Amino acid sequence: MRIVKLNAIDSTNSYLKGLMQTEALEDFTVVVANHQNSGRGQMGSKWTSEPGKNLIMSVLKIFNDLPAEQQFSLNVCVSLAVFDTLKSLEIPKLSIKWPNDILSGNRKIGGILIENSLLGTQIRSAIIGLGLNVNQTDFVDLPNASSLKLIMDREFDLDQIQIAILRNLQQRFLAYQKDDTAVLWSQYEASLFGKDNSHSFMIEGGQVVLGRIEGISAGGKLNIVLENGALRSFGLKEIKLLL
Repeated sequence: MRIVKLNAIDSTNSYLKGLMQTEALEDFTVVVANHQNSGRGQMGSKWTSEPGKNLIMSVLKIFNDLPAEQQFSLNVCVSLAVFDTLKSLEIPKLSIKWPNDILSGNRKIGGILIENSLLGTQIRSAIIGLGLNVNQTDFVDLPNASSLKLIMDREFDLDQIQIAILRNLQQRFLAYQKDDTAVLWSQYEASLFGKDNSHSFMIEGGQVVLGRIEGISAGGKLNIVLENGALRSFGLKEIKLLL
């Protein structure tokens, strides 16, 4: 495993993507940054982080024959790897907010951004970007954010957390390659924030509805049972859980 450590860059995902264009990289090449100026989250959201306080890294995963329709399995593996790591640190009230935000209670402590490279109908590689709030304690204009230090009232070693996540990530991908898909998806669904409880959601056109999270579809969409009993599946841009 090759680990590239940097000080300040725009984005670890972008840096790793550029590195791929200049040299042949091995599986699980990792880029870690002390600070990034243009971190990105899902749907173009910005990920802000104080220098030296949090874990910011991107991991290259190379595949031989992963069908594009199975791409949500990457979210499952990565989310569970982070979940495993934080559970071992005894972070309380952990859950995964679909598709791959990591929560403690109702506070966001981590986010994942996966960018796939396709050849035809096959995923050839994925750049897995991870931001985890570790030792930062001030989150201006981010009322739903928290960190491991705020939750546990102590400092954490960034290198140790990084190593643990990478180890768990390798184990989760190994399980997936052994066709333990059903087990992985079951564990992911069991860890979903708000599963089997009623919540308010905003759907297309700004409409607010009540519904219960039933689980995840085969394609990775969020299955919601609406208050009228209808079961509907929503993609990432089609629904927002209102915390």
